[in-house]
Amino acid sequence: MSRKKFNLYPGLPPRLRPFTDLDIVCGVDEAGRGPLAGPVFAAAVILDPKKPIEGLRDSKKLTEARRDELAPQIREHALAWAIAECSCEEIDTLNILHATMLAMRRAVEALSMLPTIALIDGNRCPPMGVRAHAVVEGDDKVHAISAASILAKTARDAALVQLHVQYPQYCFDQHKGYGTALHLARLREHGPSPVHRRSFGPVRELLQVDMFAA
Repeated sequence: MSRKKFNLYPGLPPRLRPFTDLDIVCGVDEAGRGPLAGPVFAAAVILDPKKPIEGLRDSKKLTEARRDELAPQIREHALAWAIAECSCEEIDTLNILHATMLAMRRAVEALSMLPTIALIDGNRCPPMGVRAHAVVEGDDKVHAISAASILAKTARDAALVQLHVQYPQYCFDQHKGYGTALHLARLREHGPSPVHRRSFGPVRELLQVDMFAA
């Protein structure tokens, strides 16, 4: 009995695929657009059809433990993968949308294998040197995007744990920079750190208060 072919595009019917079997397809996704602190990360992944990875899906729908299990499998079995980021300074200079697009482009450009098409999670594509196609909710439709989502998320979480070592008063290891009640309380108590995004509302408002109080 022949083995059933593994479907790398469970939510993308063949008639809607903007590529052929001859294309080298990479999936691209980001992590960290919404937080008040830390870089925004992006990852690009070219999966190996001969080495399927079970359980790939949108990283937000996986537990932290499951993401940590899948990330090394992706790095081991993928044909190519890369992770890139944009700093807080770049986010404040470019705005979060353009910084995210730049991080995605950097991830694709850092791949050890050149893809012929990049499938981008979301509704827009960054300018890049390869053909790109946006896939809305692609992290649950294309396994390469799911894999990129997992790598970007785990890399960013690890980076925020490291920032916690530098700035323990903000508890970055718990909320990963998102605007939780705990984070906002620590932000009001200690003021913004060098890794807070000064263009984001809650941080910008505190800076304005400090400026007027000076």
